[in-house]
Amino acid sequence: MIYELVHNDRVIGGIDEASTNKAIEFYSQFVQGTLHRTNARTAEMCKLTENSSRDVQIAFANELSLICDKAGINVWELINLANKHPRVNILQPGCGVGGHCIAVDPYFITADFPRESKIIADAREINNYKAFWCAEKVQNEMLKFQLKHHRTPVIAMMGLAFKPNIDDLRESPAKYITTKVMQGCSNADILVVEPNVYEHKVFKLTNYKEAYEQADIVVMLVAHDVFRELPWTNKKVILDFCGIYKR
Repeated sequence: MIYELVHNDRVIGGIDEASTNKAIEFYSQFVQGTLHRTNARTAEMCKLTENSSRDVQIAFANELSLICDKAGINVWELINLANKHPRVNILQPGCGVGGHCIAVDPYFITADFPRESKIIADAREINNYKAFWCAEKVQNEMLKFQLKHHRTPVIAMMGLAFKPNIDDLRESPAKYITTKVMQGCSNADILVVEPNVYEHKVFKLTNYKEAYEQADIVVMLVAHDVFRELPWTNKKVILDFCGIYKR
């Protein structure tokens, strides 16, 4: 993070030349990357474009995961093979898109240019739907377990942050999925895990190793590094939405 703060290029645009010069003078004190001069309108649109571009790319991966689930294809293997092509670079799917930038900035474009921003709008819809789809998958697995074992399963919801190895829960699809599962499965024993957060005002948090051991159904929502220590087992139902095991 500190490396990027110092070494990344910056796009700087003020409301006039004087303000642009002032901003460049300020950033020059600590940024070693190139400072690219433009106007304020273009600079702001550049930020929105960067985050919308990421959202569209993630949406493609998430849409592939939905297709592969129906087709009986391992999406992780498929993307790995497709990326062998020198001009293909598909991102990894997940349970949606969160955070305060990628999940928010596209709406500024689609609100002002609704007729022109079809791809951007569709990408937002796909990434939002992926979280809903994941919640439904968990609820369906719970019902299957009940029918097979004649008891309510213990479910471990692994991760609440919007991306791996952080404690930021803003706009997190994992948090949405956990909430939806808890609302739809009121009788189930649901263990909520977020190793990067000590306590939460809504969720009672459980140690990740304890939750994994106790659970009948393990739902991998966020690819935290500590989760990679947990072994794959056929004795549990494991729903891996973030590529911990890539099975």
